[in-house]
Order: sequence, then C-alpha cells, then structure tokens
Amino acid sequence: MRWFLLIASLMATPLGAADWDVPNRAGAIAEILAQAADGDTLRLSPGTYAENVLLDRPMILDGQGHATLDGQGEGSVVTVDGPDVIVRGLTVLGSGSSHETIDSGIKLTKKATRAHVLDNVVLGNLYGIDIHGAKKSLVARNRIEGRLDRRMNSRGNGIYVWNAPGAVVEGNDVRFGRDGIFVNSSRRNIFRDNLFRDLRFAVHYMYADDSEVTGNVSIGNDLGYAVMFSTRVKVADNVSIGDREHGVMLNYANRGEISGNYVVNAQEKCTFLYNSHKNMFRDNWFEGCGIGIHFTAGSQDNRILGNAFIGNRTQVKYVSTKWVEWSEEGKGNYWSDFAAFDVDGNGIADAPYRPNDSMDHVLWTQPSAKLLLGSPAVQLVRWSQSAFPALLPGGVIDSHPMMKPVRPDVSEKVPHDG
Repeated sequence: MRWFLLIASLMATPLGAADWDVPNRAGAIAEILAQAADGDTLRLSPGTYAENVLLDRPMILDGQGHATLDGQGEGSVVTVDGPDVIVRGLTVLGSGSSHETIDSGIKLTKKATRAHVLDNVVLGNLYGIDIHGAKKSLVARNRIEGRLDRRMNSRGNGIYVWNAPGAVVEGNDVRFGRDGIFVNSSRRNIFRDNLFRDLRFAVHYMYADDSEVTGNVSIGNDLGYAVMFSTRVKVADNVSIGDREHGVMLNYANRGEISGNYVVNAQEKCTFLYNSHKNMFRDNWFEGCGIGIHFTAGSQDNRILGNAFIGNRTQVKYVSTKWVEWSEEGKGNYWSDFAAFDVDGNGIADAPYRPNDSMDHVLWTQPSAKLLLGSPAVQLVRWSQSAFPALLPGGVIDSHPMMKPVRPDVSEKVPHDG
C-alpha cells in the first residue's frame, strides 16, 4: 500500500516541479508567474499583496495561511483560467462591484477543470467564489463572508455554481451576502457539510438535476434549502434551525429524495411544496413551525413516510376533495398531537390520523372565518366530524401512525458558539 501511495503521489506531481518563494513587494506574483513552469508552487511570504492574479496553467498558489491578496475594488481578485490549479491558504478581499462581470474573490472559468480552492478566507467580496463552468472542481474548507453594504438581494452569493458538472462544495463556512450556494443550469453537483448563516437562502437550486445536498447546517436564514425547477435532487441529513420562512422548499421539483433532515422553529413552514411531484419524504423531523408541511398547486404522488411532526401550530396544510394516504406497508408518520392507543404493542397506533378537518379547509380559504372559531356552531361541526369521520371532506390520512418518533442526532453538526 505504501508503494502504491508513493507512485500515486509521483504521478500527481509533474516531474521537475519547482517551489518559488514569492517576496512581499509590488508585482512580485506576476513576475514569478512569468518565470514558473507548469506544476510549480508559488509560496507567498507573509503580508498583503495588492494584485489581481491570473492563473492560466497548472499551478499551486499557496498563501501558507499568512498572505493576503487585495484586489483594491477592481474585477475578480484571483481568476483561474486553466486546468489543475490549486489555490490554498490565502485571505482574499477587495473585489469589484459589478454583477455583470460577477466580480469575485476567486473566479473559476470554464477552462478551470479540476481546480481546487482549499482553506482560504474570502472576505467582503461581491461574490465569494464563482465556479463558472469549471467541471470537476472542488471548493472545500473555506470561510466566506459577504458584503453588508447593500440590501441583501443586491449582494452577491457566497458560492455561485453555473454549468459546472461534477463540482463539489464541502466543509465551507458561509455568512452574509445573498445566498450561501446558488446553483443554476448545472448537474451532478454535491454540496455537503457546509455551514450557512445570516443569508437569504442557504442553498438555492435552479435548473440543476441529479445532484445532492447532504449534511449541511442552515441557521437563521430567510430560507434553508430551496430546490426549484430541478429533478432527482437528494436533500438528506441537513439541519435547519430558525430559518424564517421555510426549512425546505420544493418548487417545480420532481422525483427528489428528502430524507433525514432536522427542521426546527421555522417561523412559517418547516416544508413547503409547490407544484412538485413524485418526491419521497422519509424520516425527517419537523418541529415548532407555523406549518409542519404545506402542499399546494396540485403537488401529486409524493410519498410521506416515517417523518416526525412535533408541536407545529398546524401539522399539515393540504386542501383536497379526495383522501391521500401517508403510510406504506403498515408504517406511517409520528404526530405529536394525536392521542392514540397501541393495544397490541406493535408501535403503530390502532386508529388512523387525519390532521385536518372541514373547518381547517374553511379557514384556509376564508381567513375572516377565524372570528367564529369559538362559536357553538364550529364546535358542533368539529365534534360531528370526530364522531362520524365519513363527514370529513378529504385530505391527508395516515392509516398507520407511529407511536414514537425517531430523532436525528445533529449535536455534532450544530456549532455551539452560534
């Protein structure tokens, strides 16, 4: 095995590759780049370099954790325009302010195949890292803080992914700016184990199929994980804590897997579906939200199984004239507000659960009817429905509710310093 690792290391390093120690003076990086060969490493001395850097061939730019690149408000600070480039250990700041040219701390163009952007601190740029067509690139373990001098919708994204199949974004800490990760017109991307705070959306999908969002943490954003106009996206084992609108949102998203997510204290909805079909919702935890899960605009053929709905003001909002079953093969979901019995001790309630009644339907379509909630007529209608379920108008039915929830262990994912 040791021989194998040695051979692999030699194959990954060009023969005769040299290390260059770059002095901290004006123009030094450009001077050394003009002399360096493909595969060489440029090691920056401590201090600040007021330069915009272009890397257009295989190269390693290493800030060693103590060098800063300052673009002084012009364009993108580092532009990678060639294959097999590594940018690591830098502090990058001072990009320009143009959305048209996507001014970024670090920009990867479509020529930047297999680029690696590792362990950098990217501060106060319009966009943090722009993966603009760079296939099979890796952006990992960076700390990215966006600008605060504009309205949120006028800022750039922490990480912007456009048409970059196979790109992986993992282990980054993204704060401020607009969206943590915004992906558009791409496919086969992996976004995992990132932390998102103080943003509009933590992760925002548009026209990006066959991808996954796994193990991420979203805290205090407007919205956690938004999947729009995309197919076969896996959203699994993520955390959403105190996101203001929704924890997870699907909009024209089909055939996805939403599983093992932990969503708590969203002010509006733990999960919202709009015109989304044939998705699997399995083993999620939805707690303390205004609405646990909201289906609308004809979302059909979604499977809902093994989820826990805990203390939401409204567990389910779903208007329909027909019954939709939320259990399979004798197993449904857990409902904290269902006072159920389990005489045979098999862990499944002995009676079905219907989260909404006809008065709920009236209140959703006619909000002014809330003034009548305490009236004897409303109480009589609700008593009649509980005594005679056939009077219910249709909607969700869980024929095999679970007696106990299964809580995901998220203690290692959530930072304790806020």
